[in-house]
Amino acid sequence: MGKKLSGRALAAWEKSRDLNAELARAVGQMKRGAWARKTEFFPLPDGSIRRIIRRRDGTVEKDHVIPSDRAQVAAARAATGLSQAAFASLLGVSVRTLQEWEQGRKAPSGAAATLLRVAARHPHVLKELAA
Repeated sequence: MGKKLSGRALAAWEKSRDLNAELARAVGQMKRGAWARKTEFFPLPDGSIRRIIRRRDGTVEKDHVIPSDRAQVAAARAATGLSQAAFASLLGVSVRTLQEWEQGRKAPSGAAATLLRVAARHPHVLKELAA
């Protein structure tokens, strides 16, 4: 589905979809450990982090640099290898709150900031808690 569909063609395509089969296929892929998108983090010398989001077919969906003031949250999550949902649950915050921290719209409180520093320096501790 590379080109943009007209309204009528889009409606026809939507009508022909089998959402149950698509969901079952997606759940099967997740259980096998297959991934649709993969996020990789690369620390940079200035304290910032380069984040690359790659699709299964190898295409790069997003490649950008996270400034050093927001890098702490991304570094902590990257070190644990957990998804946003799993990491947020482990910290006891909502996924939305974690996203706000990662995007720099909000800053973690004192206790949360301390836990993030622990996660960044000792990710195995949080991995053990997640298991």
